[in-house]
Amino acid sequence: MIEHLETFISEIANSIKKGSFVKLSLANYKGSEPHLQKILIRLVETKKGVRLYFLYRSETRDVAKNYDFDLGLGLIAEALDDGFRSGHLFTSEGDPQLDISHKGKTRLNRAKPVFKQAPSLGHDREKIALVDSNSFYLKALGITDDTGRVKDKQQDKWRQINKFVEVVANLVAKSELKDKKSLSIVDMGSGKGYLTFAAYDHFRNSLGLDVTITGIDVKNDLVDLCNGVAKACDFDGLSFVVGKIGDLNVAAPDILIALHACNTATDEALFKGISANASLIIAAPCCHQEIRPQITPPAMFKDVLKHGVMLERCAEMITDGLRSLLLERSGYSTKLFEFVNTEHTPKNNMLAATRLVEPKSPERFQRQIDDIKELYGIDHQHLESLLDTKIAV
Repeated sequence: MIEHLETFISEIANSIKKGSFVKLSLANYKGSEPHLQKILIRLVETKKGVRLYFLYRSETRDVAKNYDFDLGLGLIAEALDDGFRSGHLFTSEGDPQLDISHKGKTRLNRAKPVFKQAPSLGHDREKIALVDSNSFYLKALGITDDTGRVKDKQQDKWRQINKFVEVVANLVAKSELKDKKSLSIVDMGSGKGYLTFAAYDHFRNSLGLDVTITGIDVKNDLVDLCNGVAKACDFDGLSFVVGKIGDLNVAAPDILIALHACNTATDEALFKGISANASLIIAAPCCHQEIRPQITPPAMFKDVLKHGVMLERCAEMITDGLRSLLLERSGYSTKLFEFVNTEHTPKNNMLAATRLVEPKSPERFQRQIDDIKELYGIDHQHLESLLDTKIAV
């Protein structure tokens, strides 16, 4: 072991034990691994307890890993002994820095603390780790600048990306997929791919799963852009293809996502997920145009629904309510909730469906569907038509 390294590792261990540890940066990399630039280390609180969070930063992508203390300290020592020429520890009591020359000579300096107290390890800090703003794909897609700062005009999209990864991760953790080592995901209407890239990065690089994601969009230029960024990131399991939701044959994905599908395209995506027996179906419905012209307000609501804005909200409520019931009729449990607060983005509803091991009786849900349609004078709903046609065949 090189001179001063054992002392430096001891200082890291002691700061963790005393609660003064803030963060650690390993930099000035001269090793053999291509593209690796630095390792950023901090503490995070997980379900298994406090862990050392390693963020391996490279030119094209970032990889995050959690380690227990003993393994983490060993990896830090190994990194400084094999490639990294600088280690900078920040604590609330003082900031030691280990520098290693190209000839292997070392110098251990100590400076006054930059931080007066160690950060808390609450829930918010763990959430921040889900998406790293320095990720290359965020820069390439225009969310952040070259320094990793989120652009002012992209703050809403940044919140949406973080919330999406949090939601999907929680849904997977509570589903039959929680113990799977591999996942297949289809994103119907992937658009510019912000959320698709973030999901892949989290499951592949943060959780270490063998994941394949296919993003589908009708626009050739967006598909070409996303494929180029995926290649630059070495995201081998992420690809994008041109296609329309209704024309695609989906081969049994674990998760089906549809966040940019408008009007009845959402119904077609939900139908594809149900038909493929997907474990999770996640949609963010918008443009509820099919139901609105069909609504005949009940007498008690006639003077309320004469206002366009109220009729629009009613159409949205009925449409997504019927979709939820149709999913439950098809053997899923559902949640309909606010995706991102309306002050950040108008597209704020998310419908999540988890396949049940023991489906409930479909008749009870069909009765509710029929009652709602009768009450509001609705003749047809696209998802129901697709499902009933399939049953008839």
